[in-house]
Amino acid sequence: MIAELQQFDTALFLKIHKDLGNDFFDFIMPLARNRFFWAPLYLFIIVFCIKQYKKQGYYIILGILITFAMGDLIASRIIKPSVQRVRPCNEVGLANSIHRRVPCGSGYSFPSAHATNHFAIAVFLICVFYRKWKLILPVALAWALLIAFAQIYVGVHYPIDTMAGAILGTFIGLTISTIYRKLQPEL
Repeated sequence: MIAELQQFDTALFLKIHKDLGNDFFDFIMPLARNRFFWAPLYLFIIVFCIKQYKKQGYYIILGILITFAMGDLIASRIIKPSVQRVRPCNEVGLANSIHRRVPCGSGYSFPSAHATNHFAIAVFLICVFYRKWKLILPVALAWALLIAFAQIYVGVHYPIDTMAGAILGTFIGLTISTIYRKLQPEL
C-alpha cells in the first residue's frame, strides 16, 4: 500500500513539475513561494487589523503569529525530523527529471511547512473575518493553494507533502481561531 501511494505521489509530482512546465509558471511559481513576495500582503493585514479593529486588531495579529508559530513548530521541528522524507529535488532517482527552478535546500519534505503555515493563517483569517468579510474565504484559500501548488511545481515537495501540510494547517488554524473566538468578542 505504501509503495503504491509513493508511486502515485511521484507520478503526480512529475505531472505537475514537468508536464505543466511553461515560461509563465517558471516566472510566477518561484515568486509565489517566496516569503518576501508576500510582504506587502502581510503589511496590509497588519495595517488593516490595527486601523479597522484598534486594540482588537493587535489580538488578531497575535493570533496570526501564534498560528504561524504553531504551524512551523509542528511541521518543521516535530514531524519533518521524525518522518525524514527526502525532498524530490534531492531524490537520486529523480535527478534526471528535476528542473532546478529554486535552490532545493537540505531539509526534509514531509509535510510542507509552507503549506502548513499558509493554510493555518488562511483558515485563521477566514474564521476571524468571515462573518463580516465573506470574500475572505475564496481569497484566503486561493492564496494558500497557490503557495502549496508552487511548492510542487518548483520541485521541493511532493503533492502528499503539501496535502498533509494543508490538512495540518487547517487543523491549526481552526484550533487557534476557536481559542481566539472564546477569548475575544465577535468582530
